[in-house]
Amino acid sequence: MNTQNQIHKISEKEFKELFDKYYDSIRSFIYYKIGDIDLSEDIAQEAFVKFWESRDKVILDTVKTYLYTIANNLMLNHIKHGKVVLQFEQKQNKKDGEVETNPEYKMELEEFQSMLDKTINEIPEKSRTVFLMNRIDGLTYGEISERLGVSVKAIEKRMSKALSILRKELDINI
Repeated sequence: MNTQNQIHKISEKEFKELFDKYYDSIRSFIYYKIGDIDLSEDIAQEAFVKFWESRDKVILDTVKTYLYTIANNLMLNHIKHGKVVLQFEQKQNKKDGEVETNPEYKMELEEFQSMLDKTINEIPEKSRTVFLMNRIDGLTYGEISERLGVSVKAIEKRMSKALSILRKELDINI
């Protein structure tokens, strides 16, 4: 493998070599953070899928860092998504006055959670990241702007796009 500090499209052979070299360590890295081996494997595999999809933009000197960044972001998205679902459940329970235990309610909640999962995953990554940072982490647009290195106006546009998708797909007011 050529290790020049320039953009290089990864071949299938190089990808296989990188997968063999880094898969176990990335899976262990995720497992250490979340403690779920099955989920760790899923996230590690998804990281390699995303890496493959962007293989024509890779700088060979930064492959390891890039793979770990992808895996870490996927893991954070999963955790943040879990927080969205939990907050929804808590709000629903407050509205109902107590935890509903009837099967119909549970089925509706499961259906909504499934739709929410699907919809959040369909939001473009940049908009999804801004949405989660704002609504889950409680960061202001200014703080998000600083962390991501983009303008506040760009953050506003990304947030607007995320909210628009959620409103349209889930028919709720956010």
